[in-house]
Amino acid sequence: MNRTITELKWPAHLLDPSVCRLTKPRELGQTMIIDKGLGLNAYSDLLETAANHIDMIKIGFGTAPLYPTNLLMQKIELAKENGILIYPGGTFLELAVIQNVADEFIETITSFGFTGLEVSDGTIEMDRDTRSRLIKRGIDQGLQVNTEYGKKCWGSSIEIETLLRTIEEDLEAGASLVTIEARESGTGVGIFDGNGQCKEEDLKQILSRLTNSDSLLWEAPLKDQQVKLLMELGSTVNLGNIPPQEIISLEAMRRGLRSDTLMMMQKRGNKE
Repeated sequence: MNRTITELKWPAHLLDPSVCRLTKPRELGQTMIIDKGLGLNAYSDLLETAANHIDMIKIGFGTAPLYPTNLLMQKIELAKENGILIYPGGTFLELAVIQNVADEFIETITSFGFTGLEVSDGTIEMDRDTRSRLIKRGIDQGLQVNTEYGKKCWGSSIEIETLLRTIEEDLEAGASLVTIEARESGTGVGIFDGNGQCKEEDLKQILSRLTNSDSLLWEAPLKDQQVKLLMELGSTVNLGNIPPQEIISLEAMRRGLRSDTLMMMQKRGNKE
């Protein structure tokens, strides 16, 4: 007997062996991709294929003003139509800060239709009062504000006490998520060494001191990094700076549909 396309569906235990993947809108297990210059056709194809698996799109670093205005606005609208938060990279705001036009920057991205703001100090120095003011300014403009902890320079590491204090103060100021810096390369920054491998002791210390990691967004552009964080924190870990072409692969790992996480997710599912 022939069945229509609308009647066809995968059995639940094959679609999500982990049995814990949440649907959008979700607060846990969020995925942020970094867009470093996708054309409109590639961008549209990406959302047609994988919008259900994408929660946030970051228009990387300061690339937003380099697009033709109508193309940028189309990308923003497509994200909004698919329930995806979209925001410029924090480096762009840092530029505005050193030029003393941060308020104008926030007003401008709001007028373009962006729905989020990233507040970071990966390249510049920013005092606590300024950071908190920018968070609150973004919220006042109706934006979801994510912040970022960590410097972008090669060899930078995480100072645990500073990280914990930053998380607490950012969330108190109204931030939704605090991003752990790893750049788009995932090497030589934060919890990753020069080869992109996780610094086991650093991660262990961070996790031992955190009372709740649900408000963290871990940048993890490389597959092995994603596997490591999924193994340590489970499929509900928030992951960012995912290359667009890797979004389906990551979703497969979240659900236990790839060998790297199949047995782990199966065990988690059996415990539910």
